Amino acid sequence: MAFFLILFVLLLLLPDAYVWLSFVRGTSVLWSVLWWLPSGLALAALGAAAAGWFGNGLVRIFFFVLLCVAVPKLLFTVFSLLGRGIGTFVHGAAAAGHVAGIVVAVAACGAFLYGSLYGWKRLVVRQTDIVAADLPEAFDGYRIVQFSDLHVGTFGRDDRFVRALVERIVAAEPDMIVFTGDLVNASAAELDPHLRSLSRLRAPDGVYSVIGNHDYCEYGPHGSPDGAELDFEEVKRRQRELGWDVLLNESRTIRRGTDSLVLLGVENVSRPPFPSRGDLRKAMSGVGAGAFTILLSHDPSHWRREVLPETNVRLTLSGHTHAMQFRLGGFSPCGWVYSEWEGLYREGDRMLFVSSGAGGTAPFRLGAWPRIEVLTLRRGTR
Repeated sequence: MAFFLILFVLLLLLPDAYVWLSFVRGTSVLWSVLWWLPSGLALAALGAAAAGWFGNGLVRIFFFVLLCVAVPKLLFTVFSLLGRGIGTFVHGAAAAGHVAGIVVAVAACGAFLYGSLYGWKRLVVRQTDIVAADLPEAFDGYRIVQFSDLHVGTFGRDDRFVRALVERIVAAEPDMIVFTGDLVNASAAELDPHLRSLSRLRAPDGVYSVIGNHDYCEYGPHGSPDGAELDFEEVKRRQRELGWDVLLNESRTIRRGTDSLVLLGVENVSRPPFPSRGDLRKAMSGVGAGAFTILLSHDPSHWRREVLPETNVRLTLSGHTHAMQFRLGGFSPCGWVYSEWEGLYREGDRMLFVSSGAGGTAPFRLGAWPRIEVLTLRRGTR
């Protein structure tokens, strides 16, 4: 972790130093101050968070400066240095590198501004068919709406996005609604402005949720040693007040006449540094070997580590990745971290569906727009 922190600070400051030495030094003091100010704000926000002064305002400042200022500066520096390097052999390449750097930096800044101001509000409803040969006949055409990673604290007291999300989910007329974790950022109190809207979520077979790493409320300051655990209990209590069935390493059976499917839900199962409290064996206790099972598990890496090798679970629904809130076509840097990070994956007759989520710890999305997933179960073969 220390290595990545040092690398991040270097990537933040070295482009500033290069441009200042090459183009800004010698101008007015005001220009120098303005040039270094964004990086100073980003470092101050990072230091405050490291000291435990976590807040949504700090997160907003940090990510805005990072995306809309630091990354464009880095891109300009790369093109400028590349032009200077080529310029030792090709006349005029240095000037061309500067111009190309400015164009790329301005384009990146514009794209990231769009993602920061509008992209995170661009709610998309995606329809996906989940086809399985052994799906009980009565569930052919069964509609599940999945939403994930809402992170309501990022919206503050503004309920407009959550209200629009709920309206779109209700309009989809699902048989069941599932939420696959990370309802809050760091505190149960973040839910207060959004409880009225979220309470409107209803479906014939219920609303079910599982716990994500943020729901343990371990990322914010607390007034007592057991503050995070008390906040976590409050997150669960408020979900239950909404009418949601919080699955804590448990199962539920959904029936249609003589047919049935089993819904499993585990607490978060992750790799460090994320907490891991899930117990899949406990959730599956008493579930028949021939049951058609759907598992809610926040982190998709759980699928390959335990679900595939140790169970016969047919469909796993996850979130967590956000697709890093950035996607260009089929590319996202999330693919460097997670082998399954968005959409439907198959291994034989086993399936994993990963939602890129609806929210995020920072109000930014570009390409990986906020999503509501409408999953229709189909009986048959692909």
